[in-house]
Amino acid sequence: MATLCRPAVAVPDHVITQEQTLALARETHAEHPQRDLVLRLIENTGVLTRHLVQPLEETLSHPGFERRNRVYEVEAKARVPEVVRRALAYAEVETVDIDLIVYVSCTGFMMPSLTAWLINTMGFRTDTRQLPIAQLGCAAGGAAINRAHDFCTAYPGSNVLIVSCEFCSLLYQPTDIGVGSLLSNGLFGDALSAAVVRGDGGTGMRMERNASHLVPDTENWISYAVRETGFHFQLDKRVPGTMEMLAPALKSLAADHDWEVGELDFYIVHAGGPRILDDLCRFLGLGPEMFRFSRNTLTERGNIASSVVFDALARLFAEGGMTQGARGLIAGFGPGITAEMGVGRWRADEPRLPPVREVAAVRG
Repeated sequence: MATLCRPAVAVPDHVITQEQTLALARETHAEHPQRDLVLRLIENTGVLTRHLVQPLEETLSHPGFERRNRVYEVEAKARVPEVVRRALAYAEVETVDIDLIVYVSCTGFMMPSLTAWLINTMGFRTDTRQLPIAQLGCAAGGAAINRAHDFCTAYPGSNVLIVSCEFCSLLYQPTDIGVGSLLSNGLFGDALSAAVVRGDGGTGMRMERNASHLVPDTENWISYAVRETGFHFQLDKRVPGTMEMLAPALKSLAADHDWEVGELDFYIVHAGGPRILDDLCRFLGLGPEMFRFSRNTLTERGNIASSVVFDALARLFAEGGMTQGARGLIAGFGPGITAEMGVGRWRADEPRLPPVREVAAVRG
């Protein structure tokens, strides 16, 4: 079984507080007809601090899409190697042990993907598979875990490195003054993360089953408009209510595994906003403490897109992990509207096993 090991997470040094965000909104949009509504919505997010890859004054300027994307590339190359090294150390593997790199990001664009740069600069094998995921937004963290699970199932003994790099602040568009856009200005933060899915051994969540679900006819609820000035985030006012549509998919996944979704031991879910977590408590019959890891991520770092599930899982590890065999669920939600979900049991620390590889299949 594939085991999702302890993630490594990093955030930039520049910090913006909720008080600063509200003050900027009051000053910048003093004449906005729905300013008071926007201020209430930002306050209700519960996001107290967020991290920015650039100083605030640079974040608020718009030098053009080309320069912003250059910042994305430079900062990704400067920051990703450190979280990769820590994730490999947590999983007790080396670069040469990795058979697939999954790179997820929705806040910048590179071709070739950063996976090629990582292989060239960090000592990964030249036959390492590459899987960039760029268009699943916040759901991509869950999708990366599920694709890693699928790969380890297809090629037993393989190891997969997942890297998430999200600089959401590079998407700030000063001319976008819709309520959804202004709310997003107070919700999203920057972070990077990495985690290894080991085909043999390892400590963490042993993945046993995964699933995807798309809510029909919701393609435009979370989207990007791609314009001369870059990516413009668009958020429909119906998005906060999507858990009513996605909770049945979570229940079905657990039921297919002969589990009751409301009776598990731990839950790691994407925290897009406080209502997402509140509704999950209600629809799944759970107490608020069951989502404390996701809620703490939201409070301290904001919505960090595909990195949320890794940050929340890292918090579970920091608390001491779970007991052997504890049952859990991990899920990411994003554009589509899409849910990427998985269930499994906690695997406690065991001695590392020699890698067992299907050489022809994995490296052919």
